[in-house]
Amino acid sequence: MHRLLVLFSLFSLLPIFSSAHKITLSLSSAVAPPLSSPWQKLNQLAAASLARAHHLKHPKTNISVTKTPLFPKSYGGYSVSLSFGTPTQTLSFVMDTGSSLVWFPCTQRYKCSSCNFPNINSVNISRFIPKSSSSVKILGCKNPKCRLVYPNLECKQCDKKSTSCTETCPPYIIQYGSGSTGGRLLSETLVFPEKSVENFMVGCSLFSSRQPSGIAGFGRGPESLPVQMGLNKFSYCLVSHRFDDMPVSSELVLISGGAGATRPTTGNATIKYTPFRKNPVASHSAFQDYYYVTLRKITVGGTRVKVPYKFMVPGSDGNGGTIVDSGSTFTAMDNQVHELVAQEFEKQVGKHYSRAADIEKESGLRPCFIVSGEKTINLPKLTFKFKGGAKMELPIADYFSFLDDSVICMTVVTNNGIGQGILAGPSIILGNYQQQNFYLEYDLENQRLGFLKQICH
Repeated sequence: MHRLLVLFSLFSLLPIFSSAHKITLSLSSAVAPPLSSPWQKLNQLAAASLARAHHLKHPKTNISVTKTPLFPKSYGGYSVSLSFGTPTQTLSFVMDTGSSLVWFPCTQRYKCSSCNFPNINSVNISRFIPKSSSSVKILGCKNPKCRLVYPNLECKQCDKKSTSCTETCPPYIIQYGSGSTGGRLLSETLVFPEKSVENFMVGCSLFSSRQPSGIAGFGRGPESLPVQMGLNKFSYCLVSHRFDDMPVSSELVLISGGAGATRPTTGNATIKYTPFRKNPVASHSAFQDYYYVTLRKITVGGTRVKVPYKFMVPGSDGNGGTIVDSGSTFTAMDNQVHELVAQEFEKQVGKHYSRAADIEKESGLRPCFIVSGEKTINLPKLTFKFKGGAKMELPIADYFSFLDDSVICMTVVTNNGIGQGILAGPSIILGNYQQQNFYLEYDLENQRLGFLKQICH
């Protein structure tokens, strides 16, 4: 009531019309207290002008920064804890930049087949219980967020003129590289200590295969966590993992409302950026989820590996190119690309160390070398050079690993030409093992990837 009175009184001060069809308002200077001297007045005006100039040059925005721990896991991924519902239920998710949907194991009836990994018992998998939350809703067919997953959906059971409809959004089934999951879509509240995101679309998975944990999709799709939260950027620095569940972590940083000030400082080093690119085949939805970057050159010990152009950028068929994927453990390359890289390592390292052929057959990794009795091991640097001049020089621990005290193997894998279907899609997938001890920044506002080598804590 007071607000209406104030509005009325303000409008009553304005003339309703004038003969010239215009309104003339007198403009007077702000009333200021008298000053002791004209110099003091000029000084005050100068200070006010400078303050105003600073404001115009650096306008403040409502920046929101959310930080949450990111843990290395024994299965080769990195997990983040997210809380959903009212009251909140906190679950562990694989942080995955290679997919977009966020989903969790759901209901007491949830089943996971082939999920008995080391340190994981499928019977004890944490589940989200919808009936325990007062804010959960089954996503309706006419809900705009249903169109994020099913853009061409027709709600056949709904009257087009009706605003109410009981038809629900169709169930989903997602295929991953080593498993799958399926269930129903929900609308729920995602809760962080600093903020809550209402009406967040999340998958309630009723069954999974070889997916023991929920997945937090950080991809480029409209249903991803960054898009639903309206993030300008997110960043992380992956601590080294040795495929255990040690309670060490680094920070996953989520920024919305502005650029934020989260850039690390490492001496005089600065973050290098390379632009994201789109896959030209828009009809394949998975390709649109990926963070493609343009890899210009691969070098081994300073020698350029002559990779054919068709593998370096996605072609008109959608195949080729490089993506950054936190959900993959080792970097994967198409067989032809891997062969060229492996041959260059064999050529340079084979001069000093013998090949461990038996270990290569057992592990599936190549090349492997026998280094028993060596006090120091010298290996050539593996470097990725991207569009824009950004250069990623990998630490040796990011691309070679000890299988025991006497053998080291390159931790870049390939499909070995098995199954033509595997050859579709990106030619190079930069996995999390090769991202260890790098600060990575996904600048969504400026559509670019930034990275900087540093020790992650």
